Amino acid sequence: MTENETTASHFRVAVIGSGFSGIGMAARLKRAGLKSLVLLERAHDVGGTWRDNTFPGAACDVPSHLYSLSFRLNPGWSRTFSGQEEIHAYLRQVAEEEDVYRHVRFGHSVSGAYWEPEANRWRIECEGRPTVTAQFVISACGALADPSVPDIPGLSDFTGTVFHSARWDHSQDLTGRNVAVIGTGASAIQFVPQIQPKVGRLDLYQRTPPWVIPKHDRNVTRLEKWLFHNVPGAQQVFRKNIYWGRESYVLGFVKYPALMKGVAALAKSHLRRQVADPELREKLVPDFVPGCKRLLLSNDYYPSLDQPNVDVITDGVEKVREKSIVAADGTEREVDTIIFGTGFHVTDMPAAKMVHDAEGLSIWDRWGEDLEALKGTTVSGYPNLFVLAGPNTGPGHTSHVFFLEAQMRYVMSALRFAARNGVDRLDALPEAQKRYASRMQHKTRNSVWVTGGCDSWYLNSKGRNVTLWPGFSFEYALQTLRFDPHNYRIRKEAPRRVRGGPAAGAAGPAADRTAQDAGAPQAPGTPRAAEPEEVGA
Repeated sequence: MTENETTASHFRVAVIGSGFSGIGMAARLKRAGLKSLVLLERAHDVGGTWRDNTFPGAACDVPSHLYSLSFRLNPGWSRTFSGQEEIHAYLRQVAEEEDVYRHVRFGHSVSGAYWEPEANRWRIECEGRPTVTAQFVISACGALADPSVPDIPGLSDFTGTVFHSARWDHSQDLTGRNVAVIGTGASAIQFVPQIQPKVGRLDLYQRTPPWVIPKHDRNVTRLEKWLFHNVPGAQQVFRKNIYWGRESYVLGFVKYPALMKGVAALAKSHLRRQVADPELREKLVPDFVPGCKRLLLSNDYYPSLDQPNVDVITDGVEKVREKSIVAADGTEREVDTIIFGTGFHVTDMPAAKMVHDAEGLSIWDRWGEDLEALKGTTVSGYPNLFVLAGPNTGPGHTSHVFFLEAQMRYVMSALRFAARNGVDRLDALPEAQKRYASRMQHKTRNSVWVTGGCDSWYLNSKGRNVTLWPGFSFEYALQTLRFDPHNYRIRKEAPRRVRGGPAAGAAGPAADRTAQDAGAPQAPGTPRAAEPEEVGA
C-alpha cells in the first residue's frame, strides 16, 4: 500500500469512480502537477462500465479510433469496433502509464458526499472505510453504472437463476437450458446471438423492437496498424473522418427528423435480408421514428431470432412463478434462467442521490427527475462539485468520450481559475443554471427523441430530455472550452497569516461574491505548460 492509501484523509481533489471519466480526469490533473488527489473506486479494478459488463459479445457500438482518449490514442486496436476485453485492457494501460493507480483506493464504495460550509470541504463517507475529505469533488460515476431491474411480481419466488447482463453470472452453464431474456436493447442484441446456439430454448420478451442497422465491423489491417504506429497524424486523420461522419447524424436527430425515413428504409431492408419468417419480421418492425430510441448495430441479432429454438414474445411479462414466466396474454412458459437486458439507471442517476448540500438535501431531493446542471457539469447549491456525464451530456450519435473530454477541459479551466485567483469556492448561480436548462429543452423540442413516438430512457417520466445533448458535439466542446466565472458565485480564500505577525493582506473572513465583485479576470484559454500551482498542489 502507498502512503496515499494508508494515511492521507484530506485532498485537494477527490474523484469518485475510475472508468473512462475517472482515469481521464486523473491523468489530466496529474499532468497539471496535482499531487493531492484520490480516486475512490468501489470495485477492485479500474475500468467502470468496461470492467463490469463482461457478457458474451460485449462490444462498443462506436468505432474504436473515436472511442478513446484524444491524448492517449491506441494505434493497436484489433477491430474497427472493439470488444469489452480490449477496451478494458486499454483503460488499464492508460491508468498504468499515466501513474493513476497509485491514487486509487479500491474497495471504497461511496455511500454519501456531504458539503461542510464551515470547513469549506466535502466529507465523503465510504462503506466500512475511513472518511475522506476534499476541497473539490469530481463525480465520475458514469451514466451506465447501476443496472436497472424491473419490479416484476413474483420475481423473488423464482427458484432458478436470475442475473442482469451487466452482472453476468459466468458460473452458470447455459447449455441446453430454457432461458428467458427480458429486454431488447443494446446489450441484448449483443449477447442473444452468442447464447442462442447453446441454450435449449430462448424466450425473448420484447416490449418494443429496436431499429437495427448493419454494423460495419472488421479487423484492422496490418497496413493500417503500421500507418497508425509509424506515420505521424495518420490515426488523427482516420479519427477525424469518423468524427465528422458521426456528426452528420445530428441533422436527422435534431434538425430535420424527416431525414430518418432513409434510416428506416435501410433498417427494413436489413431485416428483410436476414429474417425469412414474415410473421417474425412483423414483430421486429418498430412503430416509432428511428433515433427516438438508440439506433442499434448488429449483423447477427436478426439471424439468431430466426431459429427454431427462439420465440419472440411481444405480450410482456405479467408475473414470475417459481419455475416459469407468465406473459400478459396468460401464456405460461417454464424457464431455468432469467437474464435481464433492461439497461441502467440514467434519468435517476445514483450520483444525484448520493451528493448532499449544506442542508443535507441530495441533488435528487432538490430536483427529482428534472435534473439540471450548468453545462451539464456544475449544480447550483453544491459548491466545488463537478459532475462528469451529467444532465444533457449524453450523445445520441457519437462517442461519449468526446463529451467527457470536453467536460474535463472545463473542470481543468475552473480549477486553474481557482488556483490562480485565490478562490476556494465556486458555486453555479441558480439563474445561470435555469437559463441553461431552459435552453436545453428549447433545443430539444423538435428532436426525434421528443417527436418520434417512443418511450425511451432518454426522457424522464415527464417527457423531458435530461440525458442527451441536443446538437452537434463540437458545439458542446466550444461552450466548455473556458471556465465562465460570471456564471458563478465565488469566494476568495481567507488570507494566510504570517507566523508571529499580522495577516498577510486584508484581515477578515473570506467573502462570498460574484466573479464581477471579485474583479476576476477572464478565464484562461489554452493551458500553459503544466505547473503545480495551476490547479493547486
